[in-house]
Amino acid sequence: MYKNYLKRVFDLCLVILTLPLSIIILIIIGPLIYFQDNGPIFYNALRLGKNGKVFKMYKFRSMKVDAPDVRNRDGSTYNSEEDPRLTKLGKFIRKTSLDEVPQLLNILKGDMSIVGPRPDLPEHRTLYSLDDQKKLIIRPGLTGYNQAYFRNTVPWKERIKNDIYYIDHLSWWLDIKILIKTGQSVLKRNNVYVNIKEDSEKNNS
Repeated sequence: MYKNYLKRVFDLCLVILTLPLSIIILIIIGPLIYFQDNGPIFYNALRLGKNGKVFKMYKFRSMKVDAPDVRNRDGSTYNSEEDPRLTKLGKFIRKTSLDEVPQLLNILKGDMSIVGPRPDLPEHRTLYSLDDQKKLIIRPGLTGYNQAYFRNTVPWKERIKNDIYYIDHLSWWLDIKILIKTGQSVLKRNNVYVNIKEDSEKNNS
């Protein structure tokens, strides 16, 4: 009942409650992003959604205009505090997770949920095992089990295992615990970046 119906109601209620604060954040952060280099405020990233549908995931832009695509060896996106592609403001909004605020619009549209597996790149589907496909049976989340407890410290394949664990144990109470843990992680700014630089490689495609 919760997974199929009440979870969506829960999402909409939380988004509506946080909408005033989100608008304030947009009014403050948006112009700062634009005036630092006259670039776009938002970064629209293609991601895998429920049932494998590809959608545009919205984020505040944290990187310089025309920054190159850099990946880890497992194909996941590279993430480091010393990443030269990040703007000064970008480092701040990454650390505080403010760059994720525009995904509330994705939740309103029905592309995402408040809590769920973080969405993968569309090309990652070709790397999924049969069991990994289970990740696509629910909407991806603004936060999730990985984001709350590990953030960026575990390899991509281990994240998928954690995502499937979440799906198998999905409940209202688990979502509440994940939201509380996410808040603690964001406030403490724990595990925001992967520190192993050598695991990255440039993807020129």
